[in-house]
Amino acid sequence: MDMHEEGASDTATELFGSFHLGDDEFALPASCIREVVNYPAKVTALPLSPAYLEGMFTLRGSVIPVVNLGRLFRADAPRAVATDKIAILDFQQVLIGIVFQNTGDILRVPASARCALQYAAGDSHAVIAGTILLDGGARLLQILDPHALLRIENVPHVLALQATGAKLSTARYHAQSERRQCVSFHAAGAAFAFEMLAIQEIIRVPELHGSLLNSELCLGRMHFRGSQVAVIDFGTLLQAAGSGNGAKAATSDQRIIVVRLDDTTVGFLVDSVDSIVHFFGDEVLPIPLLSKARAAMFAGCITKEGLGDIIFLDHKGILSQAEIVEMRDGHKRLYPNDAETATAATRKAQRRVYITFTVETRFAVEIGQVREIIDFSGAITTPPGMPACMRGMLNLRQQMISIIDLRQLYAMPALPDAGAGKILIVERGSERYGFLVDHVDNIMTISDSQRFAAPQIIRTGEHDDLRSEMDEMIDIGTEAQRQTLSVFQCDHLLEKLGAALPQAA
Repeated sequence: MDMHEEGASDTATELFGSFHLGDDEFALPASCIREVVNYPAKVTALPLSPAYLEGMFTLRGSVIPVVNLGRLFRADAPRAVATDKIAILDFQQVLIGIVFQNTGDILRVPASARCALQYAAGDSHAVIAGTILLDGGARLLQILDPHALLRIENVPHVLALQATGAKLSTARYHAQSERRQCVSFHAAGAAFAFEMLAIQEIIRVPELHGSLLNSELCLGRMHFRGSQVAVIDFGTLLQAAGSGNGAKAATSDQRIIVVRLDDTTVGFLVDSVDSIVHFFGDEVLPIPLLSKARAAMFAGCITKEGLGDIIFLDHKGILSQAEIVEMRDGHKRLYPNDAETATAATRKAQRRVYITFTVETRFAVEIGQVREIIDFSGAITTPPGMPACMRGMLNLRQQMISIIDLRQLYAMPALPDAGAGKILIVERGSERYGFLVDHVDNIMTISDSQRFAAPQIIRTGEHDDLRSEMDEMIDIGTEAQRQTLSVFQCDHLLEKLGAALPQAA
């Protein structure tokens, strides 16, 4: 590293902001400091990211990657803590957050007090552009180079949103564009989401069988709709601690998300499936290229009130073409695929995605009828005079929602533990309603050939049985074990409820 004094005159002053990290004092050109914020309560860790990248958080619609300079210089330096602060750099419209401990001063520094440094290629200290000597040499500040900070390997380049007209254009865009859906889930301590169109089905963890193709990623194979499908541990994919190929019993929350990748079906084992999230394309905020190995799988970040930051995945980029081919051809060769014998008519039949849930018995509702699924909580209030079948009112993101207790409506015994229940949020015009159900089971893609009219003896609409309201059923069983689900029709039930209880619908 070489050091030389700048040649400009003392009149060439520049404004710097200073801050402290440990025993060191750093300075940044004031022109590139957008603001200083307290360390956020929630910083989302980014999988496959280097140690010096603490994670990311959202600030007024922008995703801010957070860099810990201490860990950039020394990998075993302490992680950021809640009392730290973050300086938001906005340089050439790229945003980045720098962790520090205490703010310093705003300094007007003459050129004679500054020295520039030069480094060998690849030196991590190259983010230090020079030094400032003040108070007769008693005070030394290290000048950070915004250019170099943005060039740190694997630190994201996130463009600042242009504030001018952004809100108006966003509203116009939302009015003209199509709302999309994704399913959020947890794996390795972070929240992710697959777009709905990528998901073939979500199922409980079945018995997994060994495979000659087992690897660090592939846990084994499962029988799925007549096919042998490889199952991948999503945590292992993220290189998360504690994940691996060891045989472990599945927990009650774990699920397998079955995804179609080109002409191959793959199951991803995740820790839990959380909710259905609606979003518009412009709500997917850019996030960094975190790792050269799996960078293509990260499409962006969706931030929703009450749900936090969700890393949105591009399912087409999760596995390499070589990995897909290995699983497809290997399993097909080793375990002949019964699906190949399926009739052409079955393959061509239209398929729809359903959410299956339980209210004493099992039901299926087309996913397009459900806006989102939330946990039952104690935040529901019950105004005086409300009908018994109405559990109460819930303030969900500034919109009051009537919660309908289906068990109460059909004179079923109350759930022993109502806190374990789920609420299906549905829309009807500008109004939203919530159906309290025992639990949500799966998300399934089912052919129309498996959907048929319910027997007349069931669909009377007069019995104290929720199934009597439903006109159709779905057969998801096998020849050995028949299993049928009543197709839940939200509009039909709301219309009937509205006629009986005008104040409720």
